[in-house]
Amino acid sequence: MSGTVDFQLTDDQRALKAGMRELLERRFPRSRLRAAVDGEAERGAEVDRELWRELGAAGLFALRVPESAGGVGLGLPEAVLAFEEAGRALLPGPLAATELTAHLSAAGWLADGDAAAGRWVAEGSAAGALVADGDAAAGWLADGGSAAGALVAGAVRGEAVVTALDQGDALVEHLASADAVLALGATAVEVIPAGAVARSAESIRSVDPATLLHRTAPYRTAPHGAAPQREAPHGAAPQREAPHGAAPQREAPQRGAPHGTAPTRVAPHRTAVAGTGASGAATTGVAASGPADRLRREAALLTAAQQLGSASRTVELAVEHAKRRTQFGRPIGAFQAVQHLCAGMLVRAESARSVVYAAAVTEEPGDIAAAKLLADEAAVRNARDCLQVHGGMGFTWEADVHLHLKRAWVRAGQWQCAAEAEEELAAGLLSTVGACL
Repeated sequence: MSGTVDFQLTDDQRALKAGMRELLERRFPRSRLRAAVDGEAERGAEVDRELWRELGAAGLFALRVPESAGGVGLGLPEAVLAFEEAGRALLPGPLAATELTAHLSAAGWLADGDAAAGRWVAEGSAAGALVADGDAAAGWLADGGSAAGALVAGAVRGEAVVTALDQGDALVEHLASADAVLALGATAVEVIPAGAVARSAESIRSVDPATLLHRTAPYRTAPHGAAPQREAPHGAAPQREAPHGAAPQREAPQRGAPHGTAPTRVAPHRTAVAGTGASGAATTGVAASGPADRLRREAALLTAAQQLGSASRTVELAVEHAKRRTQFGRPIGAFQAVQHLCAGMLVRAESARSVVYAAAVTEEPGDIAAAKLLADEAAVRNARDCLQVHGGMGFTWEADVHLHLKRAWVRAGQWQCAAEAEEELAAGLLSTVGACL
């Protein structure tokens, strides 16, 4: 038997990518992106419901839903390919959370019409629901179970927008546009009304003008029947927005902001407790296999796919500009320094691609961690090198390159940041070494 594995795309998968790209080029062209970030559109950076429904009709959120349930009947690799194209187009919105909710509904984890509709708790777990400020989300689910099930079913068709709230992550994207929130605890997974979270949420300034962010207090699951409690950050004061004009918390100073202002970079706020990861679940490395952990891994992989799409797009932008821009009577792409920048960008993008595609097939925690780590690095560093190729004009608001960098910064802090991915990989190595001893 051959020891090689062929990760080449099939004809159907190539057709899926091509169809998704064509749809986004038609429904989300550059003019629509610029309208969102420039504030010219009537709804600004809010989720475009018409586009969302068209994405649902095209099957984006139903790719992993069985055909018997009205879905496409494909798998995680196909979802990764579609999300790669969404990242290439810088499509805004809580895509991963909506897709995960649709998949959970089809898998029967969220029972439609049942008294417990909207909630799935690991078997044998005493974990309760995630709620905001003592709001009786469980009562909403019990009294309006059929409504909750209908809302979740709407996610499959793109008729409902679902965002996500991780137990240890205080930032929620597009909360104002969402109908519901997919809340992940240590073991519990629940869909709760967006209003229950919005009442205790604070709108914050996002580095990415097309990604609206809200900060909430961290929550923890309580024993079933007990009143859920709101947690303060462990050993730290609540994160505040940096003063106007202050340097961003990470990366290089941001450029290209309108009217000479520099947007403040807000890093995702995470709470780390002894013996737990940033998500609040026990840090067990590859042994973490609960439903909430699986959802976090799938969300990390889908986010990595979007980062991959952005990294690939910035390679194209850099090469196109290097061919057009002339200096000293020659295209700047003829200069070795520019060639090296573009070559390095291509290597990073293709390296990330191979790992992301492989992780979509294996679904192993370590592979997904490596995919997120490399895709984040490729997206951020490629965007910065693309800015370098563009020169002074790359730092202006009118250029699109800075939008890829800002979106990459935001995604790099979502679901599985670099430190968490490194810990996952280290845990996997330690378990391998321990098994060999």
